Amino acid sequence: MDQASRPNVLVLYGLLQWPLRQWHSDHLYAFREYARSRAFYVNVGVRRTPQALRRVEWDAVILHHTLTGQRMQPPILDFQLKRAGAVRGMAPTTIAMIQDECIYTDLMSGLINEFEADHVFSLAPESEWRKIYPSVDHDRVKFHRVLAGYLDEGTLGRVDTIVAEQAARGDRPVDLGYRAWSGLLSLGRHGVLRRRLAEGFEPAARARGLRTDISVDMADIHHGDDWYRFLASCRYFLGAEGGATVLDSTGEFMLRTERYLDAHPAATFEEVEAACFPGEDGKLQLFAISPRHLEACTTRTCQVLVEGDYSGVLQAGEHYIPIAKDLSNVEEVLDKVQSGEERERITENAYRDIVESGRYTYRGLVEQVERESGLAALDGPRQALTPELERLHRATEAADRRSWHRVQASVGSARAMRKIGTAVLPSRFTDRVRDRLAGGGKDR
Repeated sequence: MDQASRPNVLVLYGLLQWPLRQWHSDHLYAFREYARSRAFYVNVGVRRTPQALRRVEWDAVILHHTLTGQRMQPPILDFQLKRAGAVRGMAPTTIAMIQDECIYTDLMSGLINEFEADHVFSLAPESEWRKIYPSVDHDRVKFHRVLAGYLDEGTLGRVDTIVAEQAARGDRPVDLGYRAWSGLLSLGRHGVLRRRLAEGFEPAARARGLRTDISVDMADIHHGDDWYRFLASCRYFLGAEGGATVLDSTGEFMLRTERYLDAHPAATFEEVEAACFPGEDGKLQLFAISPRHLEACTTRTCQVLVEGDYSGVLQAGEHYIPIAKDLSNVEEVLDKVQSGEERERITENAYRDIVESGRYTYRGLVEQVERESGLAALDGPRQALTPELERLHRATEAADRRSWHRVQASVGSARAMRKIGTAVLPSRFTDRVRDRLAGGGKDR
């Protein structure tokens, strides 16, 4: 479209993570790549919003999920929101993108109200919105459902090359692979399902002589294109829907669980539940497809997944081999893995319906956000394009690139300090620091 008619949008994000997983980068910069709008980016984790940007007449401000996601450490979220607050009320439309809507959700309700967000793009099904955000005016604020991640058109080209290179080397060396976060017990039975998958399949697969690469240790996560290389090396890949069955709106269940496990490290889920959040499991029904499920489709890796809705994207038997929710059919599933009979049919179905269809791309996400927030209907920007605004946009892009050096340095310093602190400081002190970062009071 004509450059002069593009709306101007400020994207505020809060990443303090290095290295980045590819889907994080693709999601974050999707507005730069595919938006009808002209996107300006500021990482309030390491930068203040420059005065020059505060003078722009924005058409919309987007609070990206990497900013709202900082609520896992409320003091850091508070710090970043103070920086973000410099542009509060400066645009007629404010958009909040929120993920992991099962913990510290009261903070998100507060953010929606404080920033007077007009639109919230949520992973949760509509049935859960009022439960998760009870203090939000649902007549004023419009909620929309999106996926956690999508497929990036540029990334897909590199993935095709990676898959071709693996094929040229011969058969995939891993029969059954798996990578996942082990989950928090405080998020309910669904929150610990990923860990149970590893515990249920690893010994059973090895007993059959299958080659496995299964881990729920975050240290084993692959970043960038190495993640696609790992997927392309696997014939089959385990998984389950993301989500939770406990709503921990203040983070108190998580804090109680951490303290209980410090004192009872061998406690079972049932013991933790009874001591820390009795009667809460099942009150939330938050389930959603994860980016890794779409990514496995791109590498033609046959998925072996716990039965679920998968946000309406994946169908059992068509796009994945189903695992019973109680894991009662592990041996039956491994029979199918070992025979390999359904692998080609399922991977081709998934590639055709998920990848080739083009339904689940970041371009589509951006179009949805712009359409449903009203940005797509604007005749023109509030502030006309001038040489000065063009220079400001270029300068903001350059400053954003430089900010990643600060992120990398900050992460390195934090890791070094954490390592030193763990080695030399008494556990009661490090536990107190952990609780403060998680929002716990000093007497809790």
